[in-house]
Amino acid sequence: MQEVTLPEVSENVESAVVIQVMVSKGDQVIADQPLLEIETDKATAEVPAPAAGTVTEMLAAEGDEVKVGAVIARIDTADDTAEQIPDAATDDGGEATDSTDGAGGEESTAGDRSRSEVESSSPQESGTGTQDDSESVSERGVEEPHRIPPAAGGAVPASPSTRRLAREIGVAITEVKGSGPGGRISSDDVKRHSRESRSASDGFESQGGTAAGVASALALPDFSRWGATRREKLGSVRRVTGRNTQAAWQTIPHVTQFDEADVTMLEEFRQKYARRAEKAGARLTVTAILIKVVARALQRFPRFNASLDAAAGEIVYKDYVHISVAADTDRGLLVPVVRDVNTKSIITLSRELGELAQRARDRKIKAEEMEGGTFTISNLGGIGGTGFTPVVFAPQVAILGVARSQTKPVWQNGEFVPRLLLPLSLSYDHRAIDGADGARFLRWICDALEQPLFMDLEGEGDE
Repeated sequence: MQEVTLPEVSENVESAVVIQVMVSKGDQVIADQPLLEIETDKATAEVPAPAAGTVTEMLAAEGDEVKVGAVIARIDTADDTAEQIPDAATDDGGEATDSTDGAGGEESTAGDRSRSEVESSSPQESGTGTQDDSESVSERGVEEPHRIPPAAGGAVPASPSTRRLAREIGVAITEVKGSGPGGRISSDDVKRHSRESRSASDGFESQGGTAAGVASALALPDFSRWGATRREKLGSVRRVTGRNTQAAWQTIPHVTQFDEADVTMLEEFRQKYARRAEKAGARLTVTAILIKVVARALQRFPRFNASLDAAAGEIVYKDYVHISVAADTDRGLLVPVVRDVNTKSIITLSRELGELAQRARDRKIKAEEMEGGTFTISNLGGIGGTGFTPVVFAPQVAILGVARSQTKPVWQNGEFVPRLLLPLSLSYDHRAIDGADGARFLRWICDALEQPLFMDLEGEGDE
């Protein structure tokens, strides 16, 4: 008898919603045949049969939310009609992936899972805000499912999610003493090790330990006492966004600074070269120009292109510039990443932004396309507003908010003249960045936007 467990789809995903059951009890299946289609906060995927045989139990139904590692089906492989493939939910050495990381450190193997363990919620990378209208995502589509690859193994007896937690909070997994069977390491073991070692980290707070203490939901009154009510289940993206923004707000000491950029010349520049961009198959937008300017600012001020290793008391500088662009979609907030922005021309960036937007409209954005960002831009200009305070997208240390530009009278040379002003707001982690650095960084961006003619429209690189 072969148990089929829900594998770890990708990093920061610990549960999924079943959106389609493709087989029934008694069906004959072959190895790699899709059994279920699932949806996470990042993508949809198919769960394949690990071996050929007969389905004896299907424990998950459409609409169920299943935790990583939970048993979703059982297959009788007595006929041995095909060679089995490794179960993607197992770790190196055949151990099942942890599926409970809660307080108390309890763990169970995939073999102990049952239908009763269909439950909720998982952390995801999240940000806030939207792109401008030309790049924001709001149309519905059907994503083409992709197969779930086997989880990476390792010599350390710990699940991928536990190893990921250790990386995120700067703990060497090999130094953690496991409390589980055979010395298996749980997420609680990692958090305990971080708490014990942070006393030597020069006063830095551990993100992992603090985030684990996110306050539980407040008890609600019976609203029906005052009138009719209705309930709607939160989507997986909305739940994850809420959990991550709450954790970020509680663990990161935010500071937000505001400034305005005179983009009158920038808009003239954009209109002048719009036709040239169209001939190259791109649509020249303010966002494309802005991410190029921000990339140069990140190279000039590298601390904004870094992460805080709280446990070690160190700043991790990144020599690459991958900018996350927050997008409002029908599924909720998604944050695709434009990679190596510093090496690309504005026209190339415009084309890539358009392609990302199209894939998002078709719901074909892959999980890996939303990972690895070093800085985030959240553009609400297509909707409106005069400013907002975006939440830092951990483990990044800063995020730039963009509101709607407005024409205002500006005093120049003894008279008021109409100028197009773009409101910008920079939120950052005050543990890593000082206020003076934040002001200089934001002012540099404003100055660059006000003098767009130095920007390299089509050249490769920054010089």
